[in-house]
Amino acid sequence: MADVVILKAAADDYTAALRWYAERSIAAAAGFETAISQAIEAIALQPLWYPACDERHRFIMVRGYPYQLIYRLDSPDFLAVVAVAHGSRAPNFWLNR
Repeated sequence: MADVVILKAAADDYTAALRWYAERSIAAAAGFETAISQAIEAIALQPLWYPACDERHRFIMVRGYPYQLIYRLDSPDFLAVVAVAHGSRAPNFWLNR
């Protein structure tokens, strides 16, 4: 299992999304937290299983929510989540992270 680090910018993305859901529904916010945790666990177990979005980054869709985690493998045993990206946000807003 790879070690996963969430970059500050990705943590900020996550916090903003979680806050948005919490303002509308505590249940939706809890579901979002669970879905993000499941996505992180999935990429830690099988980091190469998910599609590439460029030569360095991969992504996994967050089940039940219009988000994806963008991540990169910095070594075979270490990956970094660089963005928690909403599907309708500018597609490459995270490239300079």
